[in-house]
Amino acid sequence: MKIYLGYDHAGQSLKEPVLAVLAELGHEAKDFGSKGDNNDDYPDFAQKVAEKVQKDPASRGILMCGTGVGMAMVANKFHGIRAAFADSVELARLGRAHNDANILTMAGRMTNEEVAKNIVKTFLETLFEGGRHERRVNKITALENKL
Repeated sequence: MKIYLGYDHAGQSLKEPVLAVLAELGHEAKDFGSKGDNNDDYPDFAQKVAEKVQKDPASRGILMCGTGVGMAMVANKFHGIRAAFADSVELARLGRAHNDANILTMAGRMTNEEVAKNIVKTFLETLFEGGRHERRVNKITALENKL
């Protein structure tokens, strides 16, 4: 699967662990992250990744900033994007299983490397459960279409 990766200076600390997991799982990583500029802005990276995932529905995105919250806010502005913040394996699993999240966001300043690896692995290996959850995701899509 193609994975689009974006991070600002505050999320850059998770870049290498995430890339290692993606390689281990056999995914193709496309890096749209920071070049280390402390004055960069997380919305720029979130936009790039959200647009890529929007155009390639079979792909997934991973975004990392200081808290993961800002990246989720930006990515969720894009039609068809369901970005889920996760700071635990369980949130990553539920974001995929119940919400069909197509972008994962994480907190670079608060997530250690081993936890981040497990979050990414879980996010990418968990399937959407459908059923009653599909009805709810369809309501999100209907709302997007209405707006």
